[in-house]
Amino acid sequence: MNQTGPATARRRSPLFRALLSLRRLFVTPYDPDPAFDGFHERACTKANDRASVTVAVLTAAESRRVFGTAPERRGVQPVWLEIENRSADGLRLQVVTLDPSYFTALEAAARCHHSAFRRLSAYGVLGWLFFPLLALLPSKLVTAWTANRRMDDTFRALGFRLAPIEPGTAARGFVFTSLDAGTKAVHVRLGTFGGIAGALERDVTGGDPALDGDAADFHFTIPVPGIAADYLHRDFAAVCPPATVRAVSAAELVAELEALPATTTGARGTRGGDPVNLVVIGNFDTLLAAFVARWDESESITLATCWKTVKAFLLGSHYRYSPVSPLHLFGRSQDIALQRARHTINERLHLRLWLVPLSFRGRAVWVGQVSRDIGVRLTTRAWNLTTHRIDPDVDESRDYCIEDLAQARRIEAAGYVGGVGARTASDPGRNLTGDPWISDGRRAVILLRDLRGATPA
Repeated sequence: MNQTGPATARRRSPLFRALLSLRRLFVTPYDPDPAFDGFHERACTKANDRASVTVAVLTAAESRRVFGTAPERRGVQPVWLEIENRSADGLRLQVVTLDPSYFTALEAAARCHHSAFRRLSAYGVLGWLFFPLLALLPSKLVTAWTANRRMDDTFRALGFRLAPIEPGTAARGFVFTSLDAGTKAVHVRLGTFGGIAGALERDVTGGDPALDGDAADFHFTIPVPGIAADYLHRDFAAVCPPATVRAVSAAELVAELEALPATTTGARGTRGGDPVNLVVIGNFDTLLAAFVARWDESESITLATCWKTVKAFLLGSHYRYSPVSPLHLFGRSQDIALQRARHTINERLHLRLWLVPLSFRGRAVWVGQVSRDIGVRLTTRAWNLTTHRIDPDVDESRDYCIEDLAQARRIEAAGYVGGVGARTASDPGRNLTGDPWISDGRRAVILLRDLRGATPA
């Protein structure tokens, strides 16, 4: 792998960095390293009788090295794909399944272009203080134009070409996707691509369309450095040691779920809070794969993440991975927190999950609480005197989870059990900050499908 060597040593030397800084006074450097392939060590491969698919998601440092720029700063995340066609038919990548908002190679490059306006702005103050530096501007602007043209060529050469992959051949390159941190769900769908006569014949005779019914799906869940997700600090084997986990039948599972506490509590366990209105059945990898394609992970609570949360609150902006305040069940805070952010940090769905010492059909059982934030209000029950205001109809958030995962084809079975206890508008429950909630008293139970493996058509 091209990770170390003389070129890398030169890049790290003080003399090289000093010369590079001097060079930047006169020109706009552009030094991509398209031959770098260190990310292949983390690549994941899945295969069936129709195709083999390899996926790797670049880190920000790797992107800068390969492309000579920082696409992540512009919201672009390169994903490496290598697809080998093992079938007798032509295959085509359905890239909108991977990311409906993907960027073309030139579109991604244009986002990363050196801007004349930014160059002029950067030199504005220095230019007045050190007038001779203005003489460098023509050189800077000309070399920036040249660097942008080379950047276009690099992105275009490395991009995945959306063309039929003939039998016995392979295609490889980067797809430029929207930026995700923490965990990235990559869904690769390959549609059959053949002659129009064959496609029309399948349609006329009632067969599935060639680009849908004949598709082969490969699901990947790729960890991406960038955020400190809260569950990374949780040792699930310590929370529920394998020796304590009890396998249960369907009837036993229903009885166990209905006997669970009705609500979460505060740290002391003395006051009831939000209703425990959701059950998810699936091992951790399956659970993460099902949710991260549509929900976001939550960062741990630190000074840095608190500051990002405060900025997002004051500016009314978007913070996808904002920390989630702790609620307690079984004497501990949530094991996993997920969220579905909306336009601002004040509007999002919160989902907290706790692992329980039960298994059903060899799958882990998680119980949780889900609610929808619809604004912010003042309160004396929080240290910062503010809290998110929840929508009182918590059943809507509960059922949203079913609809959302069903749309993603992640549900094997779903239904309801009792246990929360019905609460009405005239006699609502109250969470820890005093917000009312109403419910029909049931918990949603979702048995997840495991789609992480290759799915033959």
